[in-house]
Amino acid sequence: MHALRDHDQAVAQLRRSYAAVPPGKPVRLAKRTSNLFRPRSAPRTPGLDVSGLVGVLGVDRAARTADVQGMCTYEDLVDATLPHGLMPLVVPQLRTITLGGAVTGLGIESTSFRNGLPHESVLELDVLTGAGEIVTARPDGPHADLFAAFPNSLGSLGYATRLRIELQPVRRFVALRNVRFTRLEALTDAIAEVTATRAWAGEPVDVMDGVMFSPGEAYLVLGSFTDDTGRVPPSDYTGQDIYYRSLRRRTHDLLSTYDYLWRWDTDWFWCSAAFGAQHPVVRRVWPARWRRSDVYHRLVRLEHRHRVAARIDRWRGQPERERVVQDVEIPLDRTADFLRWFAHTVGMAPVWLCPLRLREPDGPGSARAWPLYPLRPGRDYVNVGFWGSVPIAAGAADGDVNRAIEREVSELGGHKSLYSDAYYDRVVFDRLYGGDTWRTVKDRYDPDHRLTGLYEKAVARQ
Repeated sequence: MHALRDHDQAVAQLRRSYAAVPPGKPVRLAKRTSNLFRPRSAPRTPGLDVSGLVGVLGVDRAARTADVQGMCTYEDLVDATLPHGLMPLVVPQLRTITLGGAVTGLGIESTSFRNGLPHESVLELDVLTGAGEIVTARPDGPHADLFAAFPNSLGSLGYATRLRIELQPVRRFVALRNVRFTRLEALTDAIAEVTATRAWAGEPVDVMDGVMFSPGEAYLVLGSFTDDTGRVPPSDYTGQDIYYRSLRRRTHDLLSTYDYLWRWDTDWFWCSAAFGAQHPVVRRVWPARWRRSDVYHRLVRLEHRHRVAARIDRWRGQPERERVVQDVEIPLDRTADFLRWFAHTVGMAPVWLCPLRLREPDGPGSARAWPLYPLRPGRDYVNVGFWGSVPIAAGAADGDVNRAIEREVSELGGHKSLYSDAYYDRVVFDRLYGGDTWRTVKDRYDPDHRLTGLYEKAVARQ
């Protein structure tokens, strides 16, 4: 009862802070962390007060559900569910991603080949709309249109204050097999087999992702939840060892479920190398509590603001660099083509591979479509994640590589997430991201268009 009363007070404070934003001024959340990579114009008004919306309201072990506030991080959510032997159906890779952020901005992880995307585990959600009202949206009922359009709306239709989500049972450990492939078609054939059968070489598969170091060296990591350690001590990649490097030297591995969920966070996949955090000497003196994604993200924001590294590169005569930070979903039958094109054209490595299929809660054919991120139900995809920068070639412009990636993804029938730079014109953007549906829902729930539009957020960086 105390938690619900505190929640009601937090929602009331949120609404007061929303009412205090002058008409015509941009509306932003006042939050300390962000996992966005696109720069935005500086706010000129106070952000919305979401300080009281950061917790778990309750876990129903019998029903396998949790009521969670919108700004609760997955780190805190997992801390609340694991003691019950439960976890969210999909836990995005980074600790400080919020549940509301993953639902309105999409998320993915190694259970996505069977559980889809985070919003597909939502049973209902309370949303502060652009009209300043709180509505409860469910798959059916008077606000089903908002429920369907909320995923990938990026806060342009409202902000989730409470979400009820499904949970899944887990065990204490995850046993892993790191399977190497020297042909990309063999890799995609294996993904198709595991997705269809949820097994590989006669053993069950509960989680699946992978890494491509080159078109001739790629790995699928196939895992199953277990309580049996086989008397093998679990690995620890929060210290000197670095997780992604282990794929090349281990065929089998074991992690606690908690460490497995955050295996990518310690080194921000492999991006911590940019800060020297993978150098053995630096790593020994870099406090473990600071080896986490939100710390690295703050360092990136400082670089965006002060451009120290860019000035040093210029002083050394190095070319300007283009940020290439993207996650794209490619149909499985075109994934090998994309990976070869990417290796040849962009040349960044490693890249992350995360198979995806929209969730089918009641068996084959039961998946639903989501209009603002229209992946096809019943079709297998692979999320390809790549995060870094490339030199800007002579005569080229900043953004040319990202534009080429956008064209290739579209030609292959894929989609890309919108947490980073996007360069689409409005006509193409509306075609790819459900513009007609978005406008209809926008006009109903934000008739004065107080909340920044989806295109303005994703492309115009407002």
